[in-house]
Amino acid sequence: MHLFRSHNYQVFPDRYSVETTTIRGISWTPLPEALNSKDTLKQFLSDRVVKAARSVYSVMIERNPGLIRDRKYHLKTYRQCCSGKELVEWLMKQNECLQSRSQAVGMWQVLVDEGILVHVKHELNFHDKDTQFYRFQDSEFGLNHVTNEKDSEDELQEGLSLLSQLGPDALLTMILRKCPSQRSAEDLEVIYEEMLHVKAAAHLSTSVRKELAAVLVFESHPKAGTVLFSQGDKGTSWYIIWKGSVNVITHGKGLVTTLHEGEDFGQLALLNDAPRAATIILREDNCHFLRVDKQDFIRILKDVEANTVRLEEHGKTVLVLEKSADSREQGGAGNNSKYTVMSGTPEKLLEHLLETVKLDSNGNDAIEPCVNDFLLTHKVFMPSSQLCPALQHHYQAELSEGSDQEKAAYVLNTKQKVVKLIAQWVALYGLLLKEDPIALDFLERLKREVAGDLRLCSILKEQFRDRRRTKVLENGYQSLSRNQFDWFSNCEEAVGRLQPIRAQDKVLYEIYRPDNKHLTLMLPVNTSVQDVMSSIVKPGGDHVLVKMNSAGERAQLKLDATAVYTAMGLNERLFICTSSQVEHLTPLKEQQGPERGTTDILEQMGSKDIASELTNYDWELFTAMHEAELVYYIFGRHKFPGVITANLERFVRRFNEVQYWVVTELCLCEDLVKRAILLKKFIKIAAVLKEQKNLNSFFAVMFGLSNSAVQRLYKTWERIPSKTKRIYCAYERLMDPSRNHRAYRLTVAKLSPPYIPFMPLLLKDMTFIHEGNPNYVEKLVNFEKMVRHL
Repeated sequence: MHLFRSHNYQVFPDRYSVETTTIRGISWTPLPEALNSKDTLKQFLSDRVVKAARSVYSVMIERNPGLIRDRKYHLKTYRQCCSGKELVEWLMKQNECLQSRSQAVGMWQVLVDEGILVHVKHELNFHDKDTQFYRFQDSEFGLNHVTNEKDSEDELQEGLSLLSQLGPDALLTMILRKCPSQRSAEDLEVIYEEMLHVKAAAHLSTSVRKELAAVLVFESHPKAGTVLFSQGDKGTSWYIIWKGSVNVITHGKGLVTTLHEGEDFGQLALLNDAPRAATIILREDNCHFLRVDKQDFIRILKDVEANTVRLEEHGKTVLVLEKSADSREQGGAGNNSKYTVMSGTPEKLLEHLLETVKLDSNGNDAIEPCVNDFLLTHKVFMPSSQLCPALQHHYQAELSEGSDQEKAAYVLNTKQKVVKLIAQWVALYGLLLKEDPIALDFLERLKREVAGDLRLCSILKEQFRDRRRTKVLENGYQSLSRNQFDWFSNCEEAVGRLQPIRAQDKVLYEIYRPDNKHLTLMLPVNTSVQDVMSSIVKPGGDHVLVKMNSAGERAQLKLDATAVYTAMGLNERLFICTSSQVEHLTPLKEQQGPERGTTDILEQMGSKDIASELTNYDWELFTAMHEAELVYYIFGRHKFPGVITANLERFVRRFNEVQYWVVTELCLCEDLVKRAILLKKFIKIAAVLKEQKNLNSFFAVMFGLSNSAVQRLYKTWERIPSKTKRIYCAYERLMDPSRNHRAYRLTVAKLSPPYIPFMPLLLKDMTFIHEGNPNYVEKLVNFEKMVRHL
């Protein structure tokens, strides 16, 4: 809608109209309080922390004055202080939402970092111990103030909410400040999780990131202009920028580039044992770095090589395995060691994964997760035309040496493994495999071969009988109906208002001419632009197919692009015209959006009812998607002939629909009182959506509320009750993009499935992994990348 074209978060589902994968970031504005243009965000946040500390301190003095008292330890008296352990216990009583003591430690660490709470010996880290004492700097920060009971409770909850949002970040910084030798296993896990989202570590393997977590050193510098090291210096460390930015300067050229949060420098001098090639100067105040010293850096590289196994055939490496970190810690050797597949040729990957398939008496052994990862991503490196013959080859494999009994046992065992893996393939893809003619033909042929093998069929029947009471069969084998093996017997069509969109489903194309008159066509979803045009105009003309949005922005579609109708944006339409008419096309009146809102209807509906309906519909959209669509979308749909990503695109478009619905309804409501009621209702809807774990629509509503057109409605915001404003502020902090949306990730980590994820951020993460890691390493499939994608 033309009034609200400035998307806060826009995803382009049509990957043919954009040269590279494009996902625009989130703009975050802490509202409703207005920022003074002279103040920095840091100062604004510090003021909020002081306010939170004031409310916490006031309630503590009022309810538990005995916490602050003189204390003796080792014959020394510490005046008017609290113990770390008592502070943690008090905070957990005030906030029932805290799930662990470490969360409370993080909240107190925020006050320590601000200098509001100070250790008696001026230590930088907060300790949850009886013998560690802290004082509030009440006079310096004006913590003593008197409020009525109702206001103090409201201010306390608001303050605790802010501290709980900032706590994880403070806790992480506290962990990083520890000497590496003093970090606990829990500390290392926290650092490792954070490293997953650091740009500089995107290409590193899991084991390397785990080793880095154990040796990273936190380093900070307060002043811009500080020289970290100079060109020609000896290389002693590798740096990752944790916070802030630096300038890279070389002799003769001056400023070469600027590096920002998440980027790294200094690695080259360590690898080549050479002097520094540039000078690094801090670009801003208060920069933080993660540092890896040279001896640790070299040791990790040596460890990786020592724990890497390379299998060769005919003088060429065909499979690379790496001993898992767990096996190394336990000193595992031989059969007790667990190896992770890093890379390999497609054929060798398949052979290795078949060996991991376990068989028990009833075929119920769990399939290894890496097998599922292989099956869901195989089209990237091993299309069906290559996979099916390879599976056929393994199914027919025979042992060249050994007794007849050993040969028969080997053949039967191999066939069972192949059947189990294929059955898992069918279980993962379901009816989607029927759209792959090569796979379908292979499955039909193999079904006849399985049915003709009496011994194998007998074993499968026996296994099915052991599990026939289970309605949905796990890990593979499908049922034998009427003594005939059937791969798809347990694959059922989805039941609900929404059916998954299939490639051959027909949709109604509406295509407009330059005079805005339209014609309609019923065509399959995966129809190409060339075929669409052939259905409208005679071949050989100067006609082109163009999509245009409400702003008049036009994009000419390529002739070989497919499934363009389902990939269109929220307010885009298709036009057919000659090349000379493209610049004269104008948007349709219907693209300008509605002229009247539906406030009167919304007033009659409860917030919970609206949120529940949104969640029910979103769940059907979400479950209609297949995991493989995410892979096709990220790697580029055009690389996989015949596939579509229409269900994913429909779900992504839903996010924009809900976001603009919120903005449109609020901006079209002319009555101030009704608009304030409607704004309050949308905040309540967001609260219910979060409670229902529908994060996609929750963020869509929140982005709608944070749209600049809505934020400018100052008089409307003034009418919102303070309690509702606090709820909104707490939710808005979840939109904070800092540290790679850390606030959101921590929230998701606490949720138990099922939940509907924030799809734009999920796509952003997958794009991050894809662009930061090559598909092939030394001409071998980078299988670790495929695993990390899923």
